[in-house]
Amino acid sequence: MAHVKIYSSDYCPFCSRAKALLQQRGVTNYEEIVVDGKPDVRARMTELTGRTSVPQIFIGDLHVGGCDDLHALDGRGGLAPLLQS
Repeated sequence: MAHVKIYSSDYCPFCSRAKALLQQRGVTNYEEIVVDGKPDVRARMTELTGRTSVPQIFIGDLHVGGCDDLHALDGRGGLAPLLQS
């Protein structure tokens, strides 16, 4: 299974939805980077993604976007193949 990294916040409902979908798709071990109270970490996330909101999700080296992007990817059948790569 591909390495999954998610930049998140402890109190973000979109982060919870994204993590729940990943778990439903069999991702039991992912790297979570919490940005709460860490402006340097959030700045790095923004540098990598061009976005300031959480979650920001990477599968392998590919930035797939946020929660809505992840759900859209899954809806069109693209999530499972990425996770298997």
